[in-house]
Amino acid sequence: MNSHADAPERSWKIDPLWIVAGVITGAYLLFLLGMIASAATYSSPTELWRALLAREIQYAFGLSLCTCTLSALISLLIAVPVGYLLSRGRFAGKAWLDAALDVPIVLPPMVVGLCLLILFQTAFGRMIERWIPFTYSVAGVVLAQCVIGAAFAVRTMRGTFDHLSARPEEVAMTLGCTRATAVWRVTLPAARRGMFAAATIAWARSLGEFGPVLVFAGATRLKTEVLPTTVWLELSVGNLEAAIAVSLLMVGLAVLVLTGVRVAGERL
Repeated sequence: MNSHADAPERSWKIDPLWIVAGVITGAYLLFLLGMIASAATYSSPTELWRALLAREIQYAFGLSLCTCTLSALISLLIAVPVGYLLSRGRFAGKAWLDAALDVPIVLPPMVVGLCLLILFQTAFGRMIERWIPFTYSVAGVVLAQCVIGAAFAVRTMRGTFDHLSARPEEVAMTLGCTRATAVWRVTLPAARRGMFAAATIAWARSLGEFGPVLVFAGATRLKTEVLPTTVWLELSVGNLEAAIAVSLLMVGLAVLVLTGVRVAGERL
């Protein structure tokens, strides 16, 4: 007697949904790669390299690295306590606070820059600028980047704390730790991947910010010029090769950041 005679026949048919999803995914990926490839092949490598050696672009590159790193660190310092409060806190108005913290994400970037500019024209803003000048300065670049980057970092940290069990922290408190000590010794070490991801996202967002930086800090050559504003400045004078070179440089930095996140995420 054949033992397989009564077994139901296996169906090797592929679900049409997977085919449709695969085709759409492939088409979208090809479109993205096509955009980058078309920009990379628009000019010769020699001309692109010559553009990157320009003094203004090298200054913008260095300033971008410095301001993005500082912005990412500040964003992380904001995101950890705010994300913890949103995840573990229980208080009236929490939903409204959660929505309010998403405002920088949903606002048009140019509006964020305009709001910053107006804020520092008030009495409160002028008082701050007596100590630290923000408007049309490098500090203004960092602040404009941080407003957006911190919002994304907060989202990341809240998700991190939501996925971490509160039980180890509560056990530490029953053993005599204060909540602050328990968070420092138990929760934050467990959240190191999320903290790295939050800082990286804030860094990447800061690198690409254009609208807030342009409106609030300006795009003065060799002063407040960062890579996104360099692309705009070069396009405004018709120097397409330089604009493409800087754009490809930003694409390369983005790829390095994504690769670093994947590699470091596995090791943390």
